[in-house]
Amino acid sequence: MNGTASHTAVRWADGTMGACDETVADEVPVALVYNGVSHAVMMASPCDLEELAIGFTLTEGIADRYADIVDVELADVHAGIEARITLAQHPWQRLKTQRRQLTGRSGCGLCGAEHLQSALRPIARVHNDYTTSADALLAGLTAMTAAQPLNRATGSVHAAGWLGTGPLLVREDIGRHNAVDKLVGALHMQRHGNDGALLVTSRASYEIVHKAAAAGIPVIAAISGPTKLAIDMADAAGIALIGFARDARLTVYSHAWRIHETQSV
Repeated sequence: MNGTASHTAVRWADGTMGACDETVADEVPVALVYNGVSHAVMMASPCDLEELAIGFTLTEGIADRYADIVDVELADVHAGIEARITLAQHPWQRLKTQRRQLTGRSGCGLCGAEHLQSALRPIARVHNDYTTSADALLAGLTAMTAAQPLNRATGSVHAAGWLGTGPLLVREDIGRHNAVDKLVGALHMQRHGNDGALLVTSRASYEIVHKAAAAGIPVIAAISGPTKLAIDMADAAGIALIGFARDARLTVYSHAWRIHETQSV
């Protein structure tokens, strides 16, 4: 699947209306099934789903290491797609324990102190000394525009990019968190290191910072602004969090020592 679909629409332009063929973003339910047990269902663009499964498993702390993900198999089912993930014994036992602790609770989603503590999980600390330049980040975000075929065709998806030592790596999805998970999955599958920056075509939310920290990513640059919680979490994690990175400007909200003015020669 390439993540797009065709649709006949009616367009009004220059005072007239007429039929037109539109390319629109596709989305499907994707179930994440661990060792035969369904864990979560999300709506996602139906491409790069193995990477999505791997990235989600790592950024949500279900597995601590890529090596603990034994296998990922994708299966078309009647209602959508199942990503069937086989975990090693230790993370699987831990996940089962967590699921048992949640069983039987009543209430409305994240209600009560225990649920709130679960929502704001402890954040990992990024320990590397990676730095980059404002010029490099802005150039990377500019280059991302040409590396988003799905958004170019539909105008309705997010992207996450990796600005490291090699070519710019980009993944797209209707969900900004899914795009980050796909990118993290790709980084692990392609054996990239942690020296680089995460570029996102969205606001810098707490969830994106949390996922980046779990992946050991030291710099996040977003085209829109951050939330206060995202800034606090980035500060605690040792991550340089950058917002409004566009039009030859950016704002650094935490760990500004990681960003210098110009790219080193």
